[in-house]
Amino acid sequence: MTRHFYSIIHALIQPKKEKSSFSIFDPSVQFEMERDDDTGVAQSLNAAFLISLTNGMHPQYEQAKQFIVRMGGSPKWAGIAGFYLKGIDLIPMEIEDICSRDAGFDERLKSLSDRISDIEFADEPDETRERIWQVFFPEASGILKNRKEYINALRAKRTVIIKELNNFPIQDPTRELLFSSNVLLTMPNISKSLDNLAISNNLKEKLAEISEEDQIFWYDHPVQIGVEPEANEFLYGLKGLEEAFLFERNRGNAPKDKRLVCLLSVSVTHRGLHGIAKEYLEEEILRSEGLKNLDIYVFTEADTRRIVEEVISPAAELYLKRSDSNELLGIFGVDGDYGRHYSFLKAVSALWNVLVDPEIKGTFKIDLDQVFPQKELLEQTGASAFEHFKTGLWGAKALDSDGKPLELGMIAGSLVNKGDIKKSLFTPDVIFPDRELSADEYIFFGSLPQALSTEAEMLTRYTRYPLDGKQRCIQRIHITGGTTGILVDSLRRYRPFTPSFIGRAEDQAYILSVFFNQEERLAYAHKDGLIMRHDKEALNQEAIRSAYIAKLVGDYIRILYFSAYARALDGEIAELKDLLDPFTGCFISKIPISVTYLRFALKTASFFSTGKDDQGIEFLEIGAKRIMDAMNFITGKKGRLRQQYEKEKIGWELYFDTLSAIENGLKNDDDLAIELKRKTEYIMSECFIRTQ
Repeated sequence: MTRHFYSIIHALIQPKKEKSSFSIFDPSVQFEMERDDDTGVAQSLNAAFLISLTNGMHPQYEQAKQFIVRMGGSPKWAGIAGFYLKGIDLIPMEIEDICSRDAGFDERLKSLSDRISDIEFADEPDETRERIWQVFFPEASGILKNRKEYINALRAKRTVIIKELNNFPIQDPTRELLFSSNVLLTMPNISKSLDNLAISNNLKEKLAEISEEDQIFWYDHPVQIGVEPEANEFLYGLKGLEEAFLFERNRGNAPKDKRLVCLLSVSVTHRGLHGIAKEYLEEEILRSEGLKNLDIYVFTEADTRRIVEEVISPAAELYLKRSDSNELLGIFGVDGDYGRHYSFLKAVSALWNVLVDPEIKGTFKIDLDQVFPQKELLEQTGASAFEHFKTGLWGAKALDSDGKPLELGMIAGSLVNKGDIKKSLFTPDVIFPDRELSADEYIFFGSLPQALSTEAEMLTRYTRYPLDGKQRCIQRIHITGGTTGILVDSLRRYRPFTPSFIGRAEDQAYILSVFFNQEERLAYAHKDGLIMRHDKEALNQEAIRSAYIAKLVGDYIRILYFSAYARALDGEIAELKDLLDPFTGCFISKIPISVTYLRFALKTASFFSTGKDDQGIEFLEIGAKRIMDAMNFITGKKGRLRQQYEKEKIGWELYFDTLSAIENGLKNDDDLAIELKRKTEYIMSECFIRTQ
């Protein structure tokens, strides 16, 4: 079985011969064993790995294997060499395993092996590309040749029949919805002196101490303390939310004295930032002339631990007799990979409903580089942003295209890029690629199914039957975390969460935890016209550039984690894939280790091929370590990922059971429940920050 795989790799990486072969990359041009500079060693190690996957078919195979083994004895390069040696062992094992269990995959592998070296076949690059995708990335196969048909087919699959609209929808979003977002906070740019930052002396002194700490977490594009106000994503997003709220108030959608509640989680890169986060955010708001119409509550990891230790855990111990509650409730927090803060920002609305304000019926998350374009919304959809929340679709009962019952307890909007809004609100933010493929895109080409689902799901408009938003609508699978909401009632009954180990696409992972758990499945209602403008290009490009490599590596780990997570759920992967494909599901691979290694090595090679040597070395060093850690997490003998997921599921069950117990206590005027409510309100008052 593996001989077919080896022959495929050999064909893909052989030197390009005019009209006699098909090749996506020739690693021999980067394999230079005699070089001892960092670039030379890095690109040679990477090239040697690809050559080693031919199992002797490539003329430099023996040299390549010996080179990797030799570099394994180098203190500087041992980690990367070990990473690649592990891949050389794991990939054929994975291929053998899937071929033994999946006759269809085995047949596609053999077919590709037979055809890819055929001289006539080499003259048919489009067909070659399709055959390669059928093995490594089947979710993309056929899309480029049948774009309209695939859009229509996916839209039909996402169409649901509405059995009953929500009889009690959101009526007053300014009163019944909590708006939430996450601030990613990091240290000042290393090129800037603390003395020159526009922050208080107290903050400067504390930052000097924190600068001695090791960094504990990494994020895509965190707010750098001291960044100029016009490039500060935190300020930008909150000012945009305030402007949207004032627009609503001027339309008569809120009383003149009403203020909008916004909850912010603050995830930090250095532990010491917990203690100064609120102070810094408050200073920035007041320095920028304030936010006079928002009530903002800020939650760091320290604040969430306090909620657990002083409110939730004592209640669980008394009402539910759980002595292990403090440890299990560690899932309630905001630091670490993105899954933690995403779950927190949903789950905290249930706590708010029980212990702070029972009028809260739902929560809606925004990203801080996105704003509601109220003028365009009114002109092109006939409704303002908050008026879109009043739809009876949110909370409706429906049947999916297979006749299975759904509860549309979640809502999803869409995005338009700032540069495209002049065309129309309904301009896709991800477009179909129209260019030659890079080498790694023959192995994994996520932007293609992403573009397909963007048009099929996110741009659907309810203009006439059958998609009128009254009898039929779209259920959303492809969502963006900054335009999603959930009703508190649905949250408390279904209890979805994103596992804390998910570091990319935490929004896409959220619904997987409850996919197999209920006869009536929880789903997202697509609300046409609920669109936010994505203004990422207007913000701190320096932070985005500095996080580029870390973000890119996260996409590779996403394949490993989503694939392993799907297998940890109690259900058939085929059923899950059938719903999630093409985009969300494309990260659940039959051969995740093989795809990740091949994609990674080919992408690394592309950096060196285009003269981006520094990025190539950084990508290789960071990626090898993080991907190795991820593989150890998913392939350990004890199944650490599965154990972590199951532990967190128990933790979230305990969290929601405890809230129900407190709620019953309040109804019965129980003294402890009343005291817990008082403690919660006090903690919230300390999380509140001045905005004027």
